[in-house]
Amino acid sequence: MSSDQDWQRDREAFVTDRPAAGPLARQFAQLTHTLLTAPTVEDVLQTVLDATTVMVPAADLASFTLLDADGHFHTPAETDEVAIELDRLQYRFREGPCVEAADPGGPAVAIAPDLTAEPRWPKWAPAATRLGMGSVLSTALISGPPNGESSGALNVYSRSRHGLDAADRDVLLLLATHASLALAATDAVTRAELQAAHLRKAIDSRDVIGQAKGIIMARRGVSADAAFDVLRRTSQDLNVKLADLARTLAGRHTEIDLPTR
Repeated sequence: MSSDQDWQRDREAFVTDRPAAGPLARQFAQLTHTLLTAPTVEDVLQTVLDATTVMVPAADLASFTLLDADGHFHTPAETDEVAIELDRLQYRFREGPCVEAADPGGPAVAIAPDLTAEPRWPKWAPAATRLGMGSVLSTALISGPPNGESSGALNVYSRSRHGLDAADRDVLLLLATHASLALAATDAVTRAELQAAHLRKAIDSRDVIGQAKGIIMARRGVSADAAFDVLRRTSQDLNVKLADLARTLAGRHTEIDLPTR
């Protein structure tokens, strides 16, 4: 038998014996292909967030935290406005998993399996519990040269206590790495673009949520905080994004009302 025939036989045996890729490996392969063709930062961030809610089954909400050069945190992308509120409270209190993971001097991973019994964040953990969260996991992004320090974090929030575990941590580390590499490779990646994307989305969401809150406040005679809680609970019960729910209520306020408890 010739050497070419030997090589062909060995190649076929290798291909035949090699185990098939599992569903997670296939999902990461698809994610890599999608990220390589993403034209903008917004596309990169949203693609990773969409993948996160699929690959981490207990992730009810997900978001990105970025740390500016002047030390200010912001959330350029998220799956729901409740995630913005969870992040915003961390920025205000200067405590919580995404603040720790995004800090260049902080841990690469910050996880709390049960927020009802979390002593590290005495202000934020009770606030997150009141917003319906049971566990949280944040992993640092990898920034580019020259310093190689983290300048952001990928965050997941679960409504279930003990909903996030070590396996989810490993998946999130891989997702954060993919996001970091894709951001570094995207020609459009600049802090100005990230901040502009965050500002546009924040203004749009704030306006429509403000309208919906005003409708609820007028109808029920409740405070702004109570009106927001009605929106949050209804969006969770209906599994609809808070901004989408607010937009529907604002646009059809003469036809519909939200349920009471």
